[in-house]
Amino acid sequence: MSAALLAACTSTPLPPWPTHPGTGTVATTPSSADRAAPPMPRQGQVLPPLGTQRPQQPQPYDQQQVQTGAVSSSPLSANSVDDPQANANLPYSTAVAARFPAPDVRYATPGLEQGRRAFTTNNELSNWLNQLAATSTGRTRAQVQTIGSSQRGAPLQAIIITQAAGTTPAALDDSQRPTIMLIGQQHGDEPAGSEALLIVARELAQGLLEPLLQRINVVIVPRANPDGADAHKRVTANGVDMNRDHLLLNTPEAQALAKLTNAYRPIAVIDAHEYTVVGRYLQKFNAVQKYDALLQHATAANMPEFVTKAATQWYLDPMRKALQDQQLTADWYYTTSTDLAERSLSMGGAQPDTGRNVNGLKNSVSLLVETRGVGMDRTDIQRRVHAQVTAISSALRTTSERASELQQVRSFVTREVSSQACRGSAVIEAAQTPEKRDVTMLDPNTGADMTLNVDWNSSLRLRTLKTRPRPCGYWLSAHSNTAVERLQMLGVQVMRVAESGNVLADTYTENGRTTTERPDVRGTVAGAGPITRVSVTPTRSAIDIPEGSFYVPLNQAMANVAIAALEPDSQNSFFANSLIDDLASVARIMTVPALVFEDTD
Repeated sequence: MSAALLAACTSTPLPPWPTHPGTGTVATTPSSADRAAPPMPRQGQVLPPLGTQRPQQPQPYDQQQVQTGAVSSSPLSANSVDDPQANANLPYSTAVAARFPAPDVRYATPGLEQGRRAFTTNNELSNWLNQLAATSTGRTRAQVQTIGSSQRGAPLQAIIITQAAGTTPAALDDSQRPTIMLIGQQHGDEPAGSEALLIVARELAQGLLEPLLQRINVVIVPRANPDGADAHKRVTANGVDMNRDHLLLNTPEAQALAKLTNAYRPIAVIDAHEYTVVGRYLQKFNAVQKYDALLQHATAANMPEFVTKAATQWYLDPMRKALQDQQLTADWYYTTSTDLAERSLSMGGAQPDTGRNVNGLKNSVSLLVETRGVGMDRTDIQRRVHAQVTAISSALRTTSERASELQQVRSFVTREVSSQACRGSAVIEAAQTPEKRDVTMLDPNTGADMTLNVDWNSSLRLRTLKTRPRPCGYWLSAHSNTAVERLQMLGVQVMRVAESGNVLADTYTENGRTTTERPDVRGTVAGAGPITRVSVTPTRSAIDIPEGSFYVPLNQAMANVAIAALEPDSQNSFFANSLIDDLASVARIMTVPALVFEDTD
């Protein structure tokens, strides 16, 4: 038994964003390893053989110099250059199709072969990853890990690609290089991200992205929802939207990702999705979605300022430029509800339930990359994959170029989040800010740009709905084992009380409750079931803390994740979603407890 007396909270002031004068970049001195490394491919390049140049003739090239051509500007429908069967039933007019010519490269995976009707199967994906691991040579190591099983028994697989001494979390830590995690196909009917990540994995293991491994480590989960992919459905086998399950962790798929993230502690996470192009946009606005990629960083309440700045200035700005250089269009991510009478557009929300927001609260740069694809089957698949490869390659290069600055930011943020325990306030619930915005879509008949002035719910400026003083930590009753298990999967430190004591705490007095569905900006969350929304008043008193109960300190890096889970009156809390069954099982500890604890590991 290892016993410890919890230390007092300390304060680390948040310094100004450090920059080189006139450049907007963090001022650091490159290490000798950085200075000695060979030049990296330039930001925005997409180099063969990420895809095969059209026409497909062998051409000698210098890997450090040659880049593919930009997307062709000729007004051809994708049907003339892609698979003959791919666009037999276009979801829009040929005039719209002419706006999306195929790229000058052809990407090759099992699912992208000409004449295929199905995308890469789960078995083909596994074989692809294992072949990469078997054929990696030199300093580069590629190792496939089975991180769990889907609900129907399909293996959930990740590939770790690195030039560290090994592929374990400890080996990657010892390399002193930041790790970036790439995740694809959380939604089974969004295949472009998965196909793109197979290409990216190959080029990291034995291709043109391999030089980046001199400065970074990469963990890739090409397909997070194999059952959904097999059925070509958004949800997991039990009907749950796993991308709304990253705080509660009710699905084995989300649990596997949480454990992997906890083990490898990525400094950046890129989540590859696809969005609806026609469907309710045509019904509501008589318009077709225009953009090749929609992008967004984490936008949850209590997000660390430095993480948001790194996401916008270091990742999203170069990513947009990389896409533009390939004549691919991009905008902020947005969606619209399934209610056809409701005509607003909403950015990705502020709820701490998506991978994007939960990973942001874990102090990672967390980005959503959505390409046009839901409801399109194989239409424009080469262009969709090209947009994903371009955006993801940009993120990899940013992580490489900004390795030392990102590690500096991580260090700042970890200390700052930890130092806030017992101090200031925390946002319990926030909402998007209603605005008006001009959004460009396409005329469904002519393919011409249509500019619509719409009601726009912005996540870039959140409205604070509820705040409370930030506690020193949370007490959980001895029978809160499910909540403790989920918190530990999320990387939150939980300690067991080794000796009984008395502390000053806020307990919750219930004022009222309702049972309702759990919504997000699209509508009711799939498979979430009803939740209990309570109105509470914190009541200050001294309480007895029994031996065997649990304490969640907030002087830790994952403090903001703990707040999202344990404040009972938000829609994604453990209480609202029945992981904690009684308000008497949780309390806010308001002074540093003089208690003895033991580890729960």
